[in-house]
Amino acid sequence: MRMAGVVTGSRWMAIAGYSLVGAATQLVWLNFAGVTTVAASRYGVSESAIGWLAQVFPLLYVVLAIPCGLILDRWFRAGLIAGALLTAVGAGVRLIGDDFGWLLAGQIIASVAQPLVLNAVTGITGRYLSPKDRPTGIAVGTASIFAGMVIAFLLSAVFTTAADLPIMLTVTAAFCVLAALFLLFALRNQGPFEVVRHGPVRGALRIAWGDSLIRRLCVLAIFPFGVFVAMSTFAQALLEPAGVSGGTASTILLVNVVAGVVGSAVIPILVVRRNAESALLVVSLTVTAAACTLLAFAPGVLVGFVAITLIGLLLLPALPIVLELVERRTGEAEGTAAGLIWMAGNLGGLVVAVVVGLLVDHPTAAFLVMAAIALIAVPGARALRRPIAELRAQSPL
Repeated sequence: MRMAGVVTGSRWMAIAGYSLVGAATQLVWLNFAGVTTVAASRYGVSESAIGWLAQVFPLLYVVLAIPCGLILDRWFRAGLIAGALLTAVGAGVRLIGDDFGWLLAGQIIASVAQPLVLNAVTGITGRYLSPKDRPTGIAVGTASIFAGMVIAFLLSAVFTTAADLPIMLTVTAAFCVLAALFLLFALRNQGPFEVVRHGPVRGALRIAWGDSLIRRLCVLAIFPFGVFVAMSTFAQALLEPAGVSGGTASTILLVNVVAGVVGSAVIPILVVRRNAESALLVVSLTVTAAACTLLAFAPGVLVGFVAITLIGLLLLPALPIVLELVERRTGEAEGTAAGLIWMAGNLGGLVVAVVVGLLVDHPTAAFLVMAAIALIAVPGARALRRPIAELRAQSPL
């Protein structure tokens, strides 16, 4: 292997293009999260059917995470560009006909694209940023993914009626097309830190899964992902018996994700500089457990705002921290390793959401289950201190 060309400075335009496309994937995914009822009315289907427009994303991610990671490890730019274009195509397909079938077809196309985009967050930083800038790049790229969720919630707050839905879908498609075009322009040249590989990447999955630290990070990712997805899915239903209205619950969740965007953009950079990755993971999981316990025994508007905002602020930054460790640890298999992390997280989201969904009529028990899931992961986060210190000694920033 050799470095391609002359190594120059970091190319942040590539990160900007990636960030736009990352946000676009989440926008398509969650377009209907805030307008489930009116969408069901417009398209003549049940609310459960509208829910499947979002659920196909994590389901297909679990299936496609590893194959897409292997594609990125072999053909990075082509794979990422394909993900951007498929996201735009999926958003456009939803405009062909005003019925549920075209919506589902578009969602499936975009859900195939999502792992090609999200798995690439470590690869694009490794190829286009110098080592000292990579933690910042991963933080920005990951924060943009959460920012896409915020945009989805804001659009659903603006386009609230059944008659508004075609306009919302048109705005989304335009955003996706513009994001894809920007990324195409930003990736017109090979990254200055690109590693030229002669021949196929062999055994990328074996390399990634054979690393004990990657395996431990995959297991750890299940827990924060699981709690966040379950909280985002069922917070409104769990808080309703305490007198929290649907509108207030939606606002709480929006603030939660905004706090996560801010936290993901700032906290990982500070943590990496202070070599405090393990400590931050322990703190975020412990605070999450405490917040869920507080919600179990004292639910209400104020507690909901404070507790769920803290969860977003501290729990979501765990993802870029884990991904930064993956980027430092892996070389030619970084796409597959990132795919393993995302797959584990999505699997955790599905499992924990199912468990919490079964307890949706018992809010105290549901919140306590989420608290327990967060606490279970604390010893694993604490045990990462030594392998992270060894990794830091091997590959200092």
